[in-house]
Amino acid sequence: MVRHRVAGALAVLAASLSSCAKREVPIVEVKGECGDLFKAQVCTWAHTQGTAVVDVGATVPLASIENAPAEGGEMHWPPLTDANLKLPESVVAQTGLNHLTVYWEAHGHPPGAYLTPHWDFHFYGLSSADRMAIDCKDLSKPASLAAGYGLPDVPLPPDMGKMLGVDTLIGLCVPQMGMHSALASELASTGLFQGTMVVGYYHGKPIFVEPMLTREKLMAKQSFDLPIADVPGMTGPHPRTFHADYDAQQQQYRFTFSGFAATN
Repeated sequence: MVRHRVAGALAVLAASLSSCAKREVPIVEVKGECGDLFKAQVCTWAHTQGTAVVDVGATVPLASIENAPAEGGEMHWPPLTDANLKLPESVVAQTGLNHLTVYWEAHGHPPGAYLTPHWDFHFYGLSSADRMAIDCKDLSKPASLAAGYGLPDVPLPPDMGKMLGVDTLIGLCVPQMGMHSALASELASTGLFQGTMVVGYYHGKPIFVEPMLTREKLMAKQSFDLPIADVPGMTGPHPRTFHADYDAQQQQYRFTFSGFAATN
């Protein structure tokens, strides 16, 4: 009798496990938009599991990094985007991220730690139209910043200021981008950075997260992580982790934001 009961229990357990396996929802890759970036294609994507977003990111070929011109192009103000790509429509409302803009800074930009060739990958939480409307006339700054971050007013060299028609970037605000908040330790550094996570603002509210990465770091062809600070005022689901995975076989990076959670 005991033997029959054990066998019956095992059969019920096996059926239950089989039923759970059948009900497991697969993870699906959702394609976003692709665009040319220096003779190669950058693409956005996301992974979903049912209605839940697992992660969101972009694929960046090494060829784009290698082909970027050493001298850059003609200077424009506001700077021209090298790529402007939508994230998958189905995940925009669930992640707080809307689109990606890419800028190649052939000579870097102020402050001093960032005066080295690098890439700006802005992942925005507002529409492209709203981003384009940013004119930096609103000088309001957020009531509080992420721990360890600063939001500087950056004086420009006289020749640059004369050319751009401004002498100081308040909150490091750039039209059609927004204000740029960075680690205070980097803002005060006399050395050059390698990779960092910038937080962007406008109208006193956070509007983007930006992996800012030197050409040297990307040409190292190594995977890496960047911490994402807890940003006061960041509402709705937003990413808590960032990982750049280098695929030597495909000769490309996969930039991945994950750990989406709403602010408590």
